[in-house]
Amino acid sequence: MSDPVDSLILDLLEWVGPGGRTYADVIDAWRTSCPRLPVWEEASDRGFVERRRREGIETISVTPEGWEFVAKRRCSTAE
Repeated sequence: MSDPVDSLILDLLEWVGPGGRTYADVIDAWRTSCPRLPVWEEASDRGFVERRRREGIETISVTPEGWEFVAKRRCSTAE
């Protein structure tokens, strides 16, 4: 995986994890950590994350397409 944005998207998706996180946590962590790289925007544009409102709180979760991206990337790095 040579593209630094792809590597960071992978990190983002794994960090969000199967339980999801609040939108505020995700934006705070990833825009602060990678202000010059469009990690959040790229993951969102690719359909790897989805934003929902649950019990009045905006949450972010990884989509099935996002998990497929994780599986493919992790499989290719294990070879």
